[in-house]
Amino acid sequence: MRIISRRALREFWERHPDARAALQAWYADVKRAAWGGPADIKKVYRNASIIAHNRVVFNIRGNRYRLVVAISYGYGIVYIRFVGTHQEYERIDAVTI
Repeated sequence: MRIISRRALREFWERHPDARAALQAWYADVKRAAWGGPADIKKVYRNASIIAHNRVVFNIRGNRYRLVVAISYGYGIVYIRFVGTHQEYERIDAVTI
């Protein structure tokens, strides 16, 4: 999968260094993945939440952080829409972000 953009992850882990290893591992896994649909994601990330508008919410570092992506399965692109703390996540609408 192609991930747009890694910069959002990097900026987040610079503010939250304890998230760095988990976000780098997620990035490496997704870069190698070839997801054709939500079922492919759930095979690897059982705790991921599949929501409307091709959005997926990943729990990062034991649910301390949340990562919301929009996926274009046909093009193989993962768009990072949000990365933040669990508390910040509670203040957004993951479906429309």
